[in-house]
Amino acid sequence: MAMNQPMPQPSEPLMKQDAVLEESRLRDVLRSLLRHRSAVIGGAIVLFFLLVALLADFIAPYDYAERSEDLLQPPSAEHWFGTDEMGRDIFSRVLYGSRISLRVGFFAIAGSIVIGSFLGLIAGFYGGWRDVVISRLFDILLAFPSILLAIAIVAMLGPGLNNALLAIAIINIPTFGRLMRSQVLSVKQEDFVLAARAMGMTNRRILFRHILPNSWTPIMVQGTLGFATAVIEAAALGFLGLGAQPPQPEWGTMLADARGFIQLAPWTMVFPGLAIMLTVLGFNLLGDGLRDVLDPRMKR
Repeated sequence: MAMNQPMPQPSEPLMKQDAVLEESRLRDVLRSLLRHRSAVIGGAIVLFFLLVALLADFIAPYDYAERSEDLLQPPSAEHWFGTDEMGRDIFSRVLYGSRISLRVGFFAIAGSIVIGSFLGLIAGFYGGWRDVVISRLFDILLAFPSILLAIAIVAMLGPGLNNALLAIAIINIPTFGRLMRSQVLSVKQEDFVLAARAMGMTNRRILFRHILPNSWTPIMVQGTLGFATAVIEAAALGFLGLGAQPPQPEWGTMLADARGFIQLAPWTMVFPGLAIMLTVLGFNLLGDGLRDVLDPRMKR
């Protein structure tokens, strides 16, 4: 028998069958998600803020940096959320601030997922010295409180929105890396992976065709929950003056500017704070719903 026979390729009917099964599974997930009350509420909140961020130019009645002589005016028909100490319309600034918060959350968590998942894949699949080095790197990053580490990174790089985004991405890498590593350690012992090895598949093909697709679900759930955490971390850095710089209308920066007027003009803090709370609530509810739908252990 020839020793170097070409590895058999899956037939076209089998490939079509796999595609149909995957499409059917996706439909089942979407139906289950739409029946999940918390997920629907969270998704509606997230969609609302996404639309606000996209349509802020058309919705906002004023430019976020436009000043007026109406200093610290309470909410009225002219200024729905009132004005701040410089006469700027708080409603317009909250609308434009959604762009900054969502952008920071998206790019920071996307970077964390890509880098953390890649490192977790390598550590879990190959093991050995690679696993030791990567795991110790994660342990070092996790040894520091996340917000303190973010403050230290921004302090070294300098205040600014992009540096805050980078800091938030770095501090969230270990979360996704350790989660992916644990998934890979579990999945690589499954029969279909052992069968792929027996068929002579390369490590790269096994990683990206078999292990990664079957390890992705917890990463999706954690990414949704991590988005909420990133919004809070961005607001915290902005509150400390290390994130977005004036006159950018970042919600944390707005809270920092308004803290001196909490008794005189409480609306200057209430509305940015509500925006942060609702955004975080929306992503948390959506993440909990995804976890309940995608994790078989959570199904009743």
